[in-house]
Amino acid sequence: MPTTAQRLLRSTMLSPVWLASVLTGAKSFVDNPLLGSRRLNQAGLHAGRVRLAHALARQRRQRLQSLVAAADRETFEQQGFVVRQQALPATEFALLRQEILGQAFPSREMLQGDAVTRRIAVNPAFLERAPVTRAFLQGPLWNGLCHYVGSYRQTPMAYVQTILSHVPGHRDADPQLQLHADTFHPTVKAWLFLEDVAEEDGPFCYVPGSHRLTPRRLAWEQARSEQVDQLDRLSSRGSLRASAEALEEMGLPAPIRMAVPANTLVVADTFGFHARGPASRPSRRVELWGYGRRNPFLPWSGFDLGSLPWIAPRRIDSYWRYLSFCEQRLHRQVAWRDVGLQFAGAHSSSFG
Repeated sequence: MPTTAQRLLRSTMLSPVWLASVLTGAKSFVDNPLLGSRRLNQAGLHAGRVRLAHALARQRRQRLQSLVAAADRETFEQQGFVVRQQALPATEFALLRQEILGQAFPSREMLQGDAVTRRIAVNPAFLERAPVTRAFLQGPLWNGLCHYVGSYRQTPMAYVQTILSHVPGHRDADPQLQLHADTFHPTVKAWLFLEDVAEEDGPFCYVPGSHRLTPRRLAWEQARSEQVDQLDRLSSRGSLRASAEALEEMGLPAPIRMAVPANTLVVADTFGFHARGPASRPSRRVELWGYGRRNPFLPWSGFDLGSLPWIAPRRIDSYWRYLSFCEQRLHRQVAWRDVGLQFAGAHSSSFG
């Protein structure tokens, strides 16, 4: 156990970092004593960060609205997400599926409760072997919606993602089944579903309109920030969970379940409450998945170094090299297990 002197020294050394992170996307109440301070949050720290982040996002979206169709903008403003069925022409989609599902790629897997998530990095090596996928990810539909919803001209991080539910030998609850907001500010996630998603397969769920910062939502955010010691683990780290009673308190409807056919694109603001729907049977969901998150307090919508063409597709490689370093050199267990070459559509996993 650290001594009082050691804790004081650590606090003194980290105080400038904690202070600077107030104007970044830092969200964890427990990792930063300023963000988790009951006194500061009673004075409005968390609520103030939320208000400012959303005001800046509105301004950035106004500058990006030409990137998306008027009907999509209207749908997004009302719902918090856009659904595009038949996102690609049928022949192109068939080629894209074959590129993704017909080849094995380096993969990593993570277990959460009784669900396994497998990810394949969309990196330069992947894109060289998947030209139709590359064209879609560089095209106006994917980028226009991701930029507008995310409020930044930012190249999303992209993976091929497979979700396996009810994995044999694991009975713990999947935490992704709980309705939650990813963080305190607007962010974007996108899914191009490569196979039909049935009601029984655990479809993506979203609470319509929950992306809007209403007075009741802000009051709820304020109340949660003052009760950090009473929050569950994931909420205390900044991804607030919302119960059915909380939705009612905020005047929000029940979530909708997006059971959709293959070749459907969904792009959503994940400040809105969302979750993985419960699957009633062992199932597999395969999707081209992307997300974008940037410092929410920047007034400009572009100038993202991470989106430069020689950097953007290599970001995941850098992260995976770091995970390998932790595993091999530091002998630390990491959440994302290296499972070697895998087919995205494989029904089995390294966890069972």
